[in-house]
Amino acid sequence: MNETMVTVVGNVATTPVYRELPSGPVARFRLAVTARYFDAVKNTWNDGHTNFFTVWARRALGSNVQASLAVGEPVIVQGRLKVRDEERGGQHWTSADIDAQAIGHDLSRGTAAFRRVGRADAALTEPPPLREPEPEPEPVG
Repeated sequence: MNETMVTVVGNVATTPVYRELPSGPVARFRLAVTARYFDAVKNTWNDGHTNFFTVWARRALGSNVQASLAVGEPVIVQGRLKVRDEERGGQHWTSADIDAQAIGHDLSRGTAAFRRVGRADAALTEPPPLREPEPEPEPVG
């Protein structure tokens, strides 16, 4: 099946909305993507047009989005682009959605601290116990 895969860099524009559905957890938020260009005459950077995407994160990704993202944070989103046309209230609407496969903070613009989420089997998620380093052998001679 051919699908349009995209990688989009932008800022979280709305607080993620989290829902528990019969099919599993889902989170959605709006992503603002603004083109920037350099004006050599004025020697300044200027903002261009802003595109908005609705990002959908399902299952574990949705749970992690809800716990990790806030408005204004720079993120990178990879997923399937879906453009929808519909009629609502007698008006024609076009929207661009991204069904996300991966979402992460844009580390070119700040730092982040990764926290692994727990699983049902704690033995799989706990780090192995620290071992004492083995003593160095005594030199012979």
